[in-house]
Amino acid sequence: MPIMSDEAIIVDKTGSIFLAGPYLVKAAIGEEVDIETLGGASTHCEISGVTDNKFPNDEACLDYIRSLFGKLAHHQLAGFNRADPKPPAHDPEEIFGIIPSDRSKPYDTLEVINRFVDESSFEEYKALYGKTLICGTARIDGWAVGIVANQRKIVKTRKGEMQMGGVIYSDSADKAARFIMNCNQRKIPLVFLQDVSGFMVGSKAEQGGIIKDGAKMVNAMANSTVPKFTVIIGNSYGAGNYAMCGKAYDPRLIVAWPTAQIAVMSGASAAKTLLQIKMNALKGQGKQITSEEEQKLLKEVTDRYNEQLSPYYAAARLWVDDVIDPRETRKVISMGIEAANHAPVEKFNVGVIQT
Repeated sequence: MPIMSDEAIIVDKTGSIFLAGPYLVKAAIGEEVDIETLGGASTHCEISGVTDNKFPNDEACLDYIRSLFGKLAHHQLAGFNRADPKPPAHDPEEIFGIIPSDRSKPYDTLEVINRFVDESSFEEYKALYGKTLICGTARIDGWAVGIVANQRKIVKTRKGEMQMGGVIYSDSADKAARFIMNCNQRKIPLVFLQDVSGFMVGSKAEQGGIIKDGAKMVNAMANSTVPKFTVIIGNSYGAGNYAMCGKAYDPRLIVAWPTAQIAVMSGASAAKTLLQIKMNALKGQGKQITSEEEQKLLKEVTDRYNEQLSPYYAAARLWVDDVIDPRETRKVISMGIEAANHAPVEKFNVGVIQT
């Protein structure tokens, strides 16, 4: 309730406060009364004393609020490290030439990072291990940050295994978990750059412990006490969304680029999965689906999914806080850290980690 605030202010002729409006008062007790007499600014500032001050317009009211905040005492700061801001060495405009129009095509995420960190300087953590996730420290508008990003190009391990970009493997999840814990120990805010299709699946991945390694990463991320900021630059599918600090894990800000897509899985994958379920159900009933019916069903599901994948669809439902111009990424993260710096960081307790 407004009156439970430290200070209650009201704008004349537009603001009103009452337990019951004129229509309900008329229905309940038969009294006919207008809004201003019942609960307007003059009533509550001059007669009831419910509000403290009234103002002629919104501008005067906002000026008074600024005056109030200008006199507040300084609270303890979290103390996040900040140096003198320096622009990226590479032109941020070049981001538009790095992200391919075809989201199935690979690209080097390091090139994106170098377009919005200070002096394009990025100190990578375990660069030769778990290469489908990029981890490292940098500065954004002077603020020290730890970055966890999905590498979208195909990489090759020391063992000769080819790993698909945008997929989280056991080694990359293990690396990210340790990096996230290190950032918490050092009180460095975390920035997650999502372009993720999910975790690796299949018998080889299961036998390699993808579940426990993935859980380790999610555990470290979920229990983080330093501020977390998430930028969805491309795909954000399934469990990959969770591991990379999706909305469910309370990032201070979660924003998307216009190139983002957010869903349980891609439209093509969803359509094929549902189509298989439908065909198996029909086969169980002794029916056969024609190729025309198959294509019609596939198109229906794909079209519906593609509409719901849009970042604007997500923003309209508050799944993300905003859809931003990629060139504004530095500004958004910097403002977020500056705000978060006014809240002390709680003690980090990661709990039990499976090894």
